[in-house]
Amino acid sequence: MRLLRILFRNFRDSIRSVFRNFSLSIASITCITITLILVSISIVLSSNLYHFTKSLEEELTIVVYLNEDVDSIKEKEIEDNIKNMSYYESLNFKSKDEWKSEMQATSSELSTTLEYLDTNPLLDSITVKVKDIKDLAAASEYIRSLDGVKSAKYGEDTVDKIVFAFDVLEKATIVIVLALILVTAFLISNTIKLTIFSRRNEIEIMRLVGTRNLVIRQPFIIEGFILGIIGSIIPIIITIYGYIIFYDHFDGYLFSHMIELIKPANLIWQVSLIIMIIGGIVGMFGSSRAVRKYLKI
Repeated sequence: MRLLRILFRNFRDSIRSVFRNFSLSIASITCITITLILVSISIVLSSNLYHFTKSLEEELTIVVYLNEDVDSIKEKEIEDNIKNMSYYESLNFKSKDEWKSEMQATSSELSTTLEYLDTNPLLDSITVKVKDIKDLAAASEYIRSLDGVKSAKYGEDTVDKIVFAFDVLEKATIVIVLALILVTAFLISNTIKLTIFSRRNEIEIMRLVGTRNLVIRQPFIIEGFILGIIGSIIPIIITIYGYIIFYDHFDGYLFSHMIELIKPANLIWQVSLIIMIIGGIVGMFGSSRAVRKYLKI
């Protein structure tokens, strides 16, 4: 009970301190709010980039065409070699007769043309899916080296550029998020430092009467937590309503149906929770840093 009373008193004193140093608190909350808005945008962007990359992985495959003289034994050998790749996830074999039947079903002109031919000009094929789209190039190169393989393509000219661009963007957003979190901690630290300086006489008296360091620290750490939580409210509101409006405006797709956005219900609450946690933890971290550095306790 005594611990709860101390915690309640420190929490009450922290709230009073926020209002007592209102101008400093507003400045800190404003900076935290702006920073967390940028963090939220970065997280949303990074999440959608990751979602797009995973969707791309589901769609992209290597289409392998076999030589005309490949028999069933050789075809089985090629499949075994593909399955032994570390990149391998799945494959699907389609014979030239199956290709012929599909093409005849889709077009009457093609059906007539193929019927006139004495032999089937199409090739047996294997569609290969890899675990990671970054392995497409290496897997394709290996498959092309196999005896009996005529070609192995995955649209490399376009795909490689897309994968590279989104990989760079994803890494850049992670760096930006981490940098913004550090900036937020620094801003809170400076605000708490000024609060400590304005209350230096009160703190000195507390130390002279033998107040423990933990008791002196607690109100400042709680104050940083409160500033962080308050500073996260507006970013959370902007995240929820902003992303819903953005999603509805583009009908769930960005630029084309190839880039599908994450549905709001699956994202906004997760990002909001992350923003609130970041605000609270970074606020506590910034306050703790200020107390250790400037009080020397």
